[in-house]
Amino acid sequence: MAAVEASRKRRSKAPFFPATKRARPGGSGQLEPGMRGILITCNMNERKCVAEAYSLLGEYGEQLYGPEQFTDQEESRVSGNEEEEEEEADEDDDAEAALKKEVDQIRTSTEQKRRRFQSVESGANNVVFIRTLGVEPEKLVHHILKDMHATKKKKTRVILRMLPVSGTCKAFVDDMKQYSETFFEPWFKSPQKGTFQIVYKARNNSHLSREKVITELAGVVGHLNPENKVDLNNPEFTIVVEIIKNICCLSVVKDYVLFRKYNLQEVVKSGKTDCQGDASKASPEGNSKGDKAVVENVGSQDQPEDKFEEKANDNHED
Repeated sequence: MAAVEASRKRRSKAPFFPATKRARPGGSGQLEPGMRGILITCNMNERKCVAEAYSLLGEYGEQLYGPEQFTDQEESRVSGNEEEEEEEADEDDDAEAALKKEVDQIRTSTEQKRRRFQSVESGANNVVFIRTLGVEPEKLVHHILKDMHATKKKKTRVILRMLPVSGTCKAFVDDMKQYSETFFEPWFKSPQKGTFQIVYKARNNSHLSREKVITELAGVVGHLNPENKVDLNNPEFTIVVEIIKNICCLSVVKDYVLFRKYNLQEVVKSGKTDCQGDASKASPEGNSKGDKAVVENVGSQDQPEDKFEEKANDNHED
């Protein structure tokens, strides 16, 4: 009996492996540089947020782009390869050729199943990222907010803010500066010009300085056209910088003040801020990059600040 107990004591414990983080509801892949889409914040219920996002984006997406269809990018390639597959039928004994054929079929199937809107892992709690395909994020989100502002019809319960993301890059100052030099051109490069502000938010990132990022990006805008001026009260353009871990999400939006910081819960409310303008005074649909900006002369400032975010740098960890 004693020998059995001693044997049990000597028995090593099973190795412990920490559980991997569960993927977000409806997610597929993760946020990475090069993606375009829509960043959505919510009040705790991410599963419901994804469902609401799909419903809302689907409704307005059909208005702007027609009914959704699966992409058939690879369809012609598939049909074109049919003859090759027949010729290779006799060579199926070649394991490498057979494996290559299978990989091509899987890739083709995956491409055909890509949707217009697809949720991906954002990297932060209470934040959902919807990757878009064949859609202009800034145009679609502006269309949604303009309609909700005009009708005052509430269409979501858990979605808070909905921000278009027109470009993504690595969240390092040098990368962001280099990327923005080209990214900002449609709005700020001469002869284009306008008043602007920069709003900044960081999640799960502690290596970036808010002041440094804003200073560098504002410098890029000034370099593109010295006539671009800062306006913290009612700017024509708002540069939205959203940092999640090591990814920087960028967008340039219009009517940021009028549409209550692109907050879907606030934009349907009637209040004093509506005196700044109504939906009929909103900018033309979307961020028409070819439109010339109407400039309001304001005194330039050294560093534009995010006047509207309550916490401009939230570096909490999930």
